[in-house]
Amino acid sequence: MNERLTKSAWLDHGLRVLASKGAGGFKVGLMASGLGVSRGSFYWHFADLAGFESELIVAWEDASTSQVFDSSDPTGWRVALEHLIHRSLADDRALDHAMRGWALQNERVAERLALVDERRIAHICALLTRCGLEDRVARMRGKFLYWSYLGRPGAQVDEPEIKPFASAMVEMLLD
Repeated sequence: MNERLTKSAWLDHGLRVLASKGAGGFKVGLMASGLGVSRGSFYWHFADLAGFESELIVAWEDASTSQVFDSSDPTGWRVALEHLIHRSLADDRALDHAMRGWALQNERVAERLALVDERRIAHICALLTRCGLEDRVARMRGKFLYWSYLGRPGAQVDEPEIKPFASAMVEMLLD
């Protein structure tokens, strides 16, 4: 790889490291070696590891939340909700789980994760409200749906079951 990697390339690599090794994998020399560059490439973009970690948290939020919200299906709120449920059940969750593990060890990460969780719940609640549920009911069901999302990987659900489940979940949530 080119010695002058972009900041984005470093952050993408950092997200892969986090997903596979956890925050303990954030060793500048090892990450540089994994990219085939010198440590100087890292320090070209980041003053120190703390600065890298701060930017990595923002990159994670953008990739796992902002981009997901922006990709919602514009054909209708009900379809957008079904799309969100299907995507959340089908996506690889290793990075989200690694972020939650990191949050247990790092207060700054825990604070940001709490804000992201609230933002995600608010988005789900807004979709439910737009589909016709009153605010209080949408909030309860939105939290239930989000908490189910957090626990889903333990269920080991096969891909063919996910799409019909997402449709059934929307029916149940909006009933």
